Amino acid sequence: MTIGKLSGYRLMWIFVMFDLPVDSRANARAATKFREFLLDEGFEKSQFSVYARFCNGKEQFEAYMGRIEANLPSRGEIHILTFTDRQYENIIRFSGQRRRRRRKNPDQLALF
Repeated sequence: MTIGKLSGYRLMWIFVMFDLPVDSRANARAATKFREFLLDEGFEKSQFSVYARFCNGKEQFEAYMGRIEANLPSRGEIHILTFTDRQYENIIRFSGQRRRRRRKNPDQLALF
């Protein structure tokens, strides 16, 4: 068994951004159900309609894409972006008018 770090170019972040209608009770329920689905799948709320999740490569990303597609609400706009771990660590964040410290990406170990 070999223990080693995975490449930051293979590790990925998935961002799901959406604009879902809440103009009726049914649409509001569908939007809430989609948000809850993302949380159940391990996504974290980054902003009100932006959720992010770390994954260990393209295969895991494709699995999440299949589950997201199977749980899409019938109305609204949903955009999904991916970044490598190396790209994500260069994102600049502001909170209010102050620059925030860079997020520390999770340390990942691969067991083979």
